[in-house]
Amino acid sequence: MPRILLTTTSFQDTPGSHHDLLASTGFEIVRERGPLSEERMLELAGEFDAFLCGDDAITRAVIEKSLPRLKVISKYGIGLDKIDLPAATDSRIPVLFTPGVNHTTVAEHNFLLLLSLEKHLLFHCDATRAGEWKRKTGHEIMGKHLGIIGLGRIGKEVAIRARAFGMTVSAHDLYWDDAFAAAHDITRAPTIEEVLQNADIISLHTNLTAETRDLIRAENIATMKDGVIILNCARGEIVHTADMVEALKSGKVAGYGTDVLDEEPPPADHPLLKLPNCVVTPHVGSRTYESVVRQATAAVKNLIAASKGEKPLAQNNPEVPIRAFE
Repeated sequence: MPRILLTTTSFQDTPGSHHDLLASTGFEIVRERGPLSEERMLELAGEFDAFLCGDDAITRAVIEKSLPRLKVISKYGIGLDKIDLPAATDSRIPVLFTPGVNHTTVAEHNFLLLLSLEKHLLFHCDATRAGEWKRKTGHEIMGKHLGIIGLGRIGKEVAIRARAFGMTVSAHDLYWDDAFAAAHDITRAPTIEEVLQNADIISLHTNLTAETRDLIRAENIATMKDGVIILNCARGEIVHTADMVEALKSGKVAGYGTDVLDEEPPPADHPLLKLPNCVVTPHVGSRTYESVVRQATAAVKNLIAASKGEKPLAQNNPEVPIRAFE
């Protein structure tokens, strides 16, 4: 019987039809509470035909120890930066993922963070719960310039909502969609630097790569408008934490709203958790009942297709052949 390691907690904790779909496979399912460290993955490696994973550390060492039994990695979600893709390709392990399942949910969460900052939501809620009647004056977002870095599925949904709020929008993306930009009145920024320099609010929706790691750092923050708001529903490592802390303390950055951190879960003394102008949520931007069922269903369908040697819904390294489970 094929043995599957399931680690993503939102898959496990959210009721829905994806549980029945996975059960229908007849596979042996071993559940762990991820995201798992490399150390824990190495302890488990070698006993599974497939990983149905979240943001677990699937390094070269983990992949190599998983051979020859491991036949496929089915990612629940779209971010693949925790998987050593070159190692998977070198080992002829297909890496499957689920694009197009969570863009609506993440875009909505992005505006939750923005409005929380601009309207001082946490301050007002905390004061009222404490029996106090304290009020701070907030800001409208209508008429503000939103700059988007990464106009993919999520970035596009953010742009649509920004236009509905009466914001002006510019964006930078290597793969520009002229038709979408024209339909929604989005200005193309030829460089990331132009977005950073001109926007009142910067929204990050790019993948984590060598080029985007520490993209938001002191030297780039210095070029931004005073009092800029920065939103991050992408990856924590895109922002250099120490530089962001200093910018928030000085007021150069008026607010940072993020669903992701450079260390997850963070230590209790993580510096971003103590700042009043920083709103941090625990990587739940895609965690809604609707989105979880879509992501989980797609991930399980990918797994089922791979188990039969069939083409999955989406594969990051399509040059690697799919091997049916024995």
